[in-house]
Amino acid sequence: MNIINSSNTLITVIGAFGLAAVIAFVMAPVSIKVAHKIGAIDIPKDERRMHKKPIPRFGGLAIFAGTMVSMGLFEGDNELIRVAMLGGVLMYLLGAVDDVKSLSAPVKFAGQMAIAILMYGMGIRIGFIANYFGPGTLNLGLGISFLITIFWIVGVTNAINLMDGLDGLAGGITAIIALFLAYVAYIHGDEMGMISVGISLMALAGGCAGFLPYNFNPAKTFMGDSGALFLGYMIAVMSVISPLKRATLVAALVPIMALAIPIFDTLFAIVRRIIRREHIMAPDKGHIHHRIMRTGFGQRRSVLIIYGVVGIMGMSAVLISRELYKDAIILAFIAAMYLSVILVEQKPREYESPSDWIRKAKPKTGESEWQKEE
Repeated sequence: MNIINSSNTLITVIGAFGLAAVIAFVMAPVSIKVAHKIGAIDIPKDERRMHKKPIPRFGGLAIFAGTMVSMGLFEGDNELIRVAMLGGVLMYLLGAVDDVKSLSAPVKFAGQMAIAILMYGMGIRIGFIANYFGPGTLNLGLGISFLITIFWIVGVTNAINLMDGLDGLAGGITAIIALFLAYVAYIHGDEMGMISVGISLMALAGGCAGFLPYNFNPAKTFMGDSGALFLGYMIAVMSVISPLKRATLVAALVPIMALAIPIFDTLFAIVRRIIRREHIMAPDKGHIHHRIMRTGFGQRRSVLIIYGVVGIMGMSAVLISRELYKDAIILAFIAAMYLSVILVEQKPREYESPSDWIRKAKPKTGESEWQKEE
C-alpha cells in the first residue's frame, strides 16, 4: 500500500529519495564485509584497471537494498512497477553471481535477454509511437514491439555497465539521469502513471547518492556488475513504463537524450571493435572516460566533466518533454562542443596529471620537461 497520499507528491518524492539514500549509505559498509567473505574482490590484473590495490566489488548490494525498499514502501501499488521490481531482483542476482563467479560475456548476455523477454511478457513493452505527422498513434506489430523493447532494455543495461570504469562514474551519471527523468515525470504528473515512475526514479537516484560517498575517488568499494546491471536495467524499464501519452514520440526522445552519453559510448565501442575485428563485448581502453583521462585529467576531474555533459543532456531531455526543441538542440550542441574540445588532443598523455608533470621537472638544471619539449 502506498504510504503517502497523492496530494503530498513533493513530500513523497523527497521521502523516496531520502530513504533510499540512508539505506544505501548504511548498507555500503555491510556490502564491504560481505564482499570479503564471499571473495567478491576486484584485483587489478591488467592495464585497464584504474586502481592499484584490491577493492571490494559488491557495493551493488547497498544500491539495490536502498532502491528496492524505498520503491516498495512509497510506490508498491502500481502493477507495472512491481513487475519492474521483479526484473530488478533478477538482474541484480545475475550481476551478483558474476561478481563472485565471473560469468562469461555470452552467459551474462543470455541472462539479460531472458530477463528482458520476461519483462516484455509481463507487460513492460514499447507498443506504439505517436503519429507525428497526423492525429492518433501508430501501433507497432508484436514482432517489432518485441524487438524494440528487448533491444532497449538490454542495450541501456549494458550502456550503464560499460560506463562503470572510473570511481563514482556509473552511480553518478545514473543518479543525474534518474533525477532529470523524475523531473519530467513530475511536471507531467497529470498523465496516468507518471507520478509512480517519478517516485521510483527518485528512489533509484537516492540509492546511488547514498552509495557515492563510498564509491567516489578514492573508492572504498565498487558497485560491481550487480550494481551496474541493476542501475542500467532500472533506467531502461522506468523509461518504458507510462510514457507521455500526448506525444509518445517525444517521450521516446526524452530518455534517449538523457542517456545520450552512455548510448553514444556503447555504439562507438561496438563500431570500434568491429573495425578491429574484435568481439563486440571485448574490453578495451577506448571509452569516453578513458579518452578524457588520457588528456591529463585525474579520475575526479574526468568524472566531474562527464557529470557536467550528462547534466546538460538531461536538461535537453526536459526541454524536449516540454516541446522546446530549439532550446534542446542548442544545449545538445553545446554539450557536443564541450566534449569534443576535451577529447580532441594532439599529444595525449597516458593517464598523467599536472602533478605528474611537475614531478618530472629537473630542478638541478632549472629546466623542466615542459621546457625541453618546447
